[in-house]
Amino acid sequence: MLNKAFQEKKLSPPQVLVSGFLVVITIGTILLNLPSASSTAKSIGFINALFTATSATCVTGLIVLDTGKDFSTFGQLVILILLQCGGLGIMTMSTMFAFLIGKRISLRQRLMMQESLNQFSIGGLVRLAKYILIFTAVIEIVGAVILFFCWQKIYSPLQALYLAIFHSISAFCNAGFSLFSDSIMRYKGDLIINLTFMTLIILGGIGFLVLLELFQYRKNGTLSLHAKLALKISLILILIGFIIIFFIESNNPSTLGNLNFSEKIYSSIFQSVTARTAGFNTIHIGSMQNAALFLIIILMFIGASPSSTGGGVKTTTFGLLILYAWSSLKGKEEIQIFKRRISQDIIPKVLTVISLSLGLVFIMTILLSYVEGGDFIKVLFEVVSAFGTVGLSTGITSSLSIAGKIIIIITMFTGRIGPLGLALSLIQKREPEMIRYPEEKIMVG
Repeated sequence: MLNKAFQEKKLSPPQVLVSGFLVVITIGTILLNLPSASSTAKSIGFINALFTATSATCVTGLIVLDTGKDFSTFGQLVILILLQCGGLGIMTMSTMFAFLIGKRISLRQRLMMQESLNQFSIGGLVRLAKYILIFTAVIEIVGAVILFFCWQKIYSPLQALYLAIFHSISAFCNAGFSLFSDSIMRYKGDLIINLTFMTLIILGGIGFLVLLELFQYRKNGTLSLHAKLALKISLILILIGFIIIFFIESNNPSTLGNLNFSEKIYSSIFQSVTARTAGFNTIHIGSMQNAALFLIIILMFIGASPSSTGGGVKTTTFGLLILYAWSSLKGKEEIQIFKRRISQDIIPKVLTVISLSLGLVFIMTILLSYVEGGDFIKVLFEVVSAFGTVGLSTGITSSLSIAGKIIIIITMFTGRIGPLGLALSLIQKREPEMIRYPEEKIMVG
């Protein structure tokens, strides 16, 4: 078990989280590099195996090889297991495995789960982990059943079942991996398939804690401030994305222009939903206009909600940043929303997360642009897609050089762990300083 394996090393919870992901990625790389993982019975190469394993474990969905064509069934199953582990979280799965075999969950393991799930306290974490597994199983099974009935008219029962299970898990984990070469563009006009994918993506992206609160809403009759903010920001972003994509791309013959009205609506909503973290697409991303691409870049950067299967800086972080700016403009010392005050202690963390994330995107975009060249907006799009663990691509991923692939691998890994989490794992905590220096003001703005 991962928790026990690192216990003797006296690693901090952030370090254990990083180490856990590295171990899983390493195992995945070894398995995917085997000839039996390839459809041609030849090794796909170390870098391609590492890229795919990282993308799957970090539930990103960026690919350098066609998942449906270039991997054998064994290779596809390895990818499926990796993205399921990455979606649920390494520490959650490790802790629940210990619980299932009757092991006592130690304080150290609870602290590691607290770090993994981004919770304020260790109270109720084991119960939350149980709910996570139950919710995941139920939602993915229901999604697979619906997709099976949609696809059993087209494919054999066994193939339809396999496709349904793979895509249901991939959608709920917000991974974006598809066994179809065109993602799900061929189903842009199918309302049931579109709704199923969007529902799975949204449920996976709003956060397990919010899912639990929604499940218990009938009994409790109330939602926490966190749940209200996460749901409200998610809804606003979906609506804004839908409206802007619809109007920008409606006359673009390469995307929405040649579709009928209902298909335009489906595709616009779908791309707004999937842009923040999932990576599936029903229209050709590389053919979208720059204005729409930039909108998607913003949505990808914001990402999903905390304690979810998605990445990005998170909806609540973005929401608190906007609220903080608005309160400052109005001269208010406190941030208020839904008749509640926001703790001032959280603001430095918000600013740190945003600053580190922007810094990472800035550096990686410069590096990738230098190494690969090409259209800047497409390079920026690729980097933000990797950081937000989204998986949408304008089409340049498969043509990246080895250096370009390594840059994206590092970006995907950092995006999944979180820039703040990675920084905490690398920086030793210092003792509080006993000396306080004189305060002085600096002009800004």
